[in-house]
Amino acid sequence: MILHRVKMADTGQLVNVRISDGKIDKITLTAITDTSNILQLHFDGAIIFPGLINSHDHLDFNLFPQLGNRTYKNYTEWGVYIHKHYKQEITVVLKVPERLRLLWGIYKNLLCGVTTVVNHGKRLAISNPLVTVYEDTQDLHSAAFEKAWKLKMNNPLKKKLPVVIHTGEGTDEAAVKEIDQLIYWNKLHRNLVGIHAVAMTEKQSAYFNGIVWCPESNYFLLNKTAPISQLKLHTSILFGTDSTLTSNWNIWDHITMARKTGLLNDNELYRSLNANAAKVWNLNTGELTTGKNADIVIAGEKPGVTNLDAFYKIAPVDLLLVVHKGNIRLFDQGLLTQLAHYLKGRHFSLIKIDDAFKYIEGNVDELIELIKSYLPDFIFPIEVIDHQIL
Repeated sequence: MILHRVKMADTGQLVNVRISDGKIDKITLTAITDTSNILQLHFDGAIIFPGLINSHDHLDFNLFPQLGNRTYKNYTEWGVYIHKHYKQEITVVLKVPERLRLLWGIYKNLLCGVTTVVNHGKRLAISNPLVTVYEDTQDLHSAAFEKAWKLKMNNPLKKKLPVVIHTGEGTDEAAVKEIDQLIYWNKLHRNLVGIHAVAMTEKQSAYFNGIVWCPESNYFLLNKTAPISQLKLHTSILFGTDSTLTSNWNIWDHITMARKTGLLNDNELYRSLNANAAKVWNLNTGELTTGKNADIVIAGEKPGVTNLDAFYKIAPVDLLLVVHKGNIRLFDQGLLTQLAHYLKGRHFSLIKIDDAFKYIEGNVDELIELIKSYLPDFIFPIEVIDHQIL
């Protein structure tokens, strides 16, 4: 596959990209001339960037509405509150089979151009997902809710895995002390990746290999987010959405909120979504570089904005192409004539999102119908027009 004349989101350079065997084979400023029978896509006014890496999601919790109606001191107070006041809402969603909830969680990410998602929780039973679901971690929920977390963290058989844990998700003294406790009990000096870290201090952050920043979730629960401008001096900052229990489905809204805080500059925020995350999770992705996995997103460039300003104006409606390990997972209807022969025999669903039509791999209509048999009032952000074999 060759992608002609696309503009790098971070540098503004006009490049051409060749993909072979699921990896980026060549990226050059000069035209790629190839007369072989290979798919060639031509673009005009489009930007290219690495597929987004969502470093924190609970994939099976994305059919929930946001639960909570006030500001909480910490996640434990919120947890107790929602199980008391939203018992019926929780019960109804959990009746949906886990497999259906997981599949929608994956589609939620793919619709936004996420090609890698780090799932927090038990390992999934989904074969051949449409995006990379990264699970080479030891997931502990939190010091408050994970039974025997000290013993689990100091299990020598898991020493090589990073420990991923909610920590400091609060604004009170208990949230600060929880982080100190986690640091103290890390006797094997495991690589720690902390999620949320709203109460974290600069000194504490030096003990973490990475911090996953989830600003929309933080503001919803706590009306405050992590002091990222301080933490970034001592550790790597990654970006996450959390689930729809505490935030909306669209990662681009989260990114917009994060940018408005000014806690990271534009380049730092951009890297939290790709290169930083790839380094912490040890993934062969996150950069548009020869030899990296071909996890690539191309989006339409809005008039009057360029480079990273154009990147930060993106919404799901603007995505023209999403490629995961060299496989086309989503494309704009405007590319159908160029792609129809190449995708012959593959299953795609024609969907409408806002006022645009996209093709996304798989039978989304069937998935939505199955989910609606349990949740008839659930409102999906897309309308399925047709399921097709191209």
